[in-house]
Amino acid sequence: MTPFRPMPAETRAALWSRYLTDLQDYAALPQPLDASGTLVRVTGLVLEAAGVRVPVGSVCEVRDVSVGPGQPGVMAEVVGFNGDRAFLMPNGELQGLTSGALVQPCPAPHAAPCFGKENHPWRRSEDRGLHLPVGVGLLGRVVDAHGKPLDRMGPLQNVRTEPMVRRAINAMDRDPVRTPLDTGVRAINALLTVGRGQRLGLFAGTGVGKSVLLGMMARYTAADVIVVGLIGERGREVKEFIEDILEEEGRARSVVVAAPADAAPLVRMQGANYATAIAEHFRDQGRHVLLLMDSLTRYAMAQREIALAIGEPPATKGYPPSCFAKLPQLVERSGNGLNGQGSITAFYTVLSEGDDPQDPIADAARGILDGHVVLSRELAEAGHFPAIDVERSISRVMGSVAGREQVAAARRARQLLARYNKARDLIQLGAYVPGHDAELDAAVRLYPPLSALLQQDMHEPAALDDSFARLCALVES
Repeated sequence: MTPFRPMPAETRAALWSRYLTDLQDYAALPQPLDASGTLVRVTGLVLEAAGVRVPVGSVCEVRDVSVGPGQPGVMAEVVGFNGDRAFLMPNGELQGLTSGALVQPCPAPHAAPCFGKENHPWRRSEDRGLHLPVGVGLLGRVVDAHGKPLDRMGPLQNVRTEPMVRRAINAMDRDPVRTPLDTGVRAINALLTVGRGQRLGLFAGTGVGKSVLLGMMARYTAADVIVVGLIGERGREVKEFIEDILEEEGRARSVVVAAPADAAPLVRMQGANYATAIAEHFRDQGRHVLLLMDSLTRYAMAQREIALAIGEPPATKGYPPSCFAKLPQLVERSGNGLNGQGSITAFYTVLSEGDDPQDPIADAARGILDGHVVLSRELAEAGHFPAIDVERSISRVMGSVAGREQVAAARRARQLLARYNKARDLIQLGAYVPGHDAELDAAVRLYPPLSALLQQDMHEPAALDDSFARLCALVES
């Protein structure tokens, strides 16, 4: 047994001196004055308050004092200001509020003081914002954008609150995408190989099977934790996605955050940030996380509603510039962690209005993501599932996670598909005559088995190695 050795007096004196110096520095800092204000104007979804001075992103409670004490108020977040007037967006209904209602800033949940100026909790701006529960107690649960359970399975256990605003990881500290990820979908594994830590967009119109494809990846992807964010979708689809698509196999290791279409725009944006924060929490613990967000377009639409409500001018098809600034801020939070200690592989669905590939949100998402998977309405109407248009889809990291043989086989399969589709009209009209074009002859001969390779039943998983072997055998034939 090691004998007890008291700390030298010089060391104790140095520690106390450092602690007193930190306290003196804190006392010299200008302390923010969280003065309460009054509600002076309500325009649409925007609350205008006078007398309250808190940073943007802070949470306030708006309560009508005339109804008596103990009545619950409306939680709102500061989204902007003009002079001495603060603009807030509510998290719920505005019924019952009157002019002159009290706007009270919510206290920041500071942690215990510690040594070091960089670690002082009062110096962290993220402590001013919203704190929501994260932890292993969320696995298998369905929560809303505020962290409240929706599955009627009792309160959350084994969770702790953490800030929703986090500092971004230095780009030079992230591990590059080098490890292939098995998604269980043959078309993606063979021709659009995904890497662990990659961020892909799932571009589709309405009713082409994107939710079913997300459910397949949630059940069959090789990941430790799955975080599903249902943002701005129909409320009916929440329960159907969990029971019919996700099923028990995928739900046991999943966390579902639901912010349906009838929620306030701030709640929809908060749901996307909350799902990303949960994925970041598990990534920081060294786990490999699959983040499925449906949809990125609804997130941008919620930001558009907020920006237009506070007076920001529209830029492209009604979307203000802040919408295009918010998208990379959300997407860049996913990816590989520090020194291989975890990863977030993210799939974001992007709705193309009227199947228009030049939709501004779709065009912006293609530029900030590491690839895109396009679902074709024509293939979906022909009964081809999953309706992945391989020619219009691409994985930008496939060359880094797949071998040369697989990359060459995938390129050859793309060439055959493109050659067949280019001559499809001639083939259907009967104008095609074999023997005049060897490349077209090979495309016509291999199109049926190649089309069968790209089709898959939703209850049939396809392993990565098996998908690669079938593709190579087909191309070599």
